[in-house]
Amino acid sequence: MMFMGEYNHTIDAKGRLIIPSKFREALGDAFVVTKGLDGCLFVYDNEEWRAFEEKLKALPITNRDARKFVRFFLAGATEAEVDRQGRILVPGVLREFADLQKDVVLIGVASRIEIWSRERFDGIETYEDMDEIAAHMEELGLGL
Repeated sequence: MMFMGEYNHTIDAKGRLIIPSKFREALGDAFVVTKGLDGCLFVYDNEEWRAFEEKLKALPITNRDARKFVRFFLAGATEAEVDRQGRILVPGVLREFADLQKDVVLIGVASRIEIWSRERFDGIETYEDMDEIAAHMEELGLGL
């Protein structure tokens, strides 16, 4: 399964957010939301989350960066359940982390979904440097 697309929604004062129907079909009725990188939230279906958990468990507990990395993703993780209106409740700690106040962007990014505040997404996601980034991706084995 691969998530793709960009959807604009709003989060209400109680922290409820509509999950686009295309995403809901693939995610099912329950899935995991956690802190993500770059100041957004990551959303994983249960199968992808279990695979990610196994990778986290395999990291050496004796490595300080590994412990911090595991703590970052697991401490904020929560199971989200979709209500009859297609919404989830985003816990306050996650809303605060991602600065979700009203306007929200949900984007499909292959194996996960990212939830962004509109303001933060517009400030971070500019594509002016894509030629340079594409050159680096070739170094990583992704030739276009």
